[in-house]
Amino acid sequence: MNRKLTDLPSRERTAAMPHVRFFTETIEAGGISPLSFFEAGAFIHDSHRFYWENASKTMTLVGIGHALTLTDETGTDRFDTIESKWKHYCEALIKEDKDMDPVLFGGFSFDEKRSSVPSEWENFSNALFAVPTFQLKIENGKTLVAINFISEESETALQFEALRKQRDHLIHMAQVQESITIAKPALTAMEELRKEQYLKAVEQITKKIQNGEAEKVVIARKLALQFEQPISPAAALHSVSNEQRDSYNFGLENGTQFFFGATPERLIEIKDGQAFSACVAGSIKRGSTAEQDKQFGDELLDDKKNREEHQYVVDMITGVFDSLCASYTTATRPKLMKVRDIQHLHTPVQGQLGSESSIFQFVKALHPTPALGGVPTTVAMELIRQEENLDRGYYAAPVGWTDASGNGEFAVAIRSALLEQDNAWLYAGGGIVADSDPIQEYEETWVKFRPMLRALGGSLNG
Repeated sequence: MNRKLTDLPSRERTAAMPHVRFFTETIEAGGISPLSFFEAGAFIHDSHRFYWENASKTMTLVGIGHALTLTDETGTDRFDTIESKWKHYCEALIKEDKDMDPVLFGGFSFDEKRSSVPSEWENFSNALFAVPTFQLKIENGKTLVAINFISEESETALQFEALRKQRDHLIHMAQVQESITIAKPALTAMEELRKEQYLKAVEQITKKIQNGEAEKVVIARKLALQFEQPISPAAALHSVSNEQRDSYNFGLENGTQFFFGATPERLIEIKDGQAFSACVAGSIKRGSTAEQDKQFGDELLDDKKNREEHQYVVDMITGVFDSLCASYTTATRPKLMKVRDIQHLHTPVQGQLGSESSIFQFVKALHPTPALGGVPTTVAMELIRQEENLDRGYYAAPVGWTDASGNGEFAVAIRSALLEQDNAWLYAGGGIVADSDPIQEYEETWVKFRPMLRALGGSLNG
């Protein structure tokens, strides 16, 4: 039964933010495809949607519209700024026990000091987060749909009733509309942007590492794709989700731009007082046969360069867990994480959350990991700014969600692309160390481009 918002007791309506009230209402829905719900959202709240599916495929989130938007343009203290704003709104939350927690979803840019080079990331500030107006969650076989509504007005019943009608329309559309087309887009052009500058940057960084200025620096590059016609975000998500089943599938839409991907790398998860992370660094391609795949995997496990890269990440992440957790455990040796196109060295870490810790504190402390920035972090970041000549935007940055109870999960947004109408930009990088070879590093980026390139209708064979 729908409760009357104007009938709430005055003590419930008095919150820490006296002029703001944060309402949420949840209903259980029947069978809904999350991608169909996402697609239906284009007819209700076009250009403001998000999508999240965890790597184990046990939980999916979809958001339609913005009940609240939190941004940070300067990048200074952006993690603390977003956390502080979110806490204030959570203190104004009015909900019943049956209602699921509202979710705040979004991401941060890789670097708060954005490159001055011309950039395609015009719609994405240093931090962009939103509470959706309509929130779908599928978990443990149950599908829930919530309305989130934030207002400074005293009378909100009519507005909320209008949202209920929109919610019911969304659910109906998602249940009865035709399924999303699975045809891949027609790729008309692919351009390697600043290839020679990338090779030169790798050469320069290698020399600086040999001179003792750093131990490891990650250098990235990008491709520009053009298509015969505009690609819908729903079709892009369908393609990448269908092909990368062992990864986190995510999408964040803002205006005409859509950032999406399929990343194997969890940054941090907080669930019921437990913290989980994954040390992922060191990679090699998959084999064409099971025997060759095992050979490549064994080669990766025994490779000195990749093991050293991996250990940098293990040392950094366990150091963060040591400072933010009451206790933690980690494996003594890495294992192989195998996804469709690539296999990585992988070491899980788990800890008991400290009493004053939060998911944003973990994100702040963990980003960027040595797998995406380098060692030492501050030196590597300065060298990236000097030599890479690229605005990474949200590539290799934290993307994810948290809820009003402090639970949540962030992934590292690699294997990703920025889509805008009939154009897309793909990103890939690799860790440069003292014995790196520019051509080998260049070839490795193609392996990392492969998942998104294939999802968007391209190939590595022309």
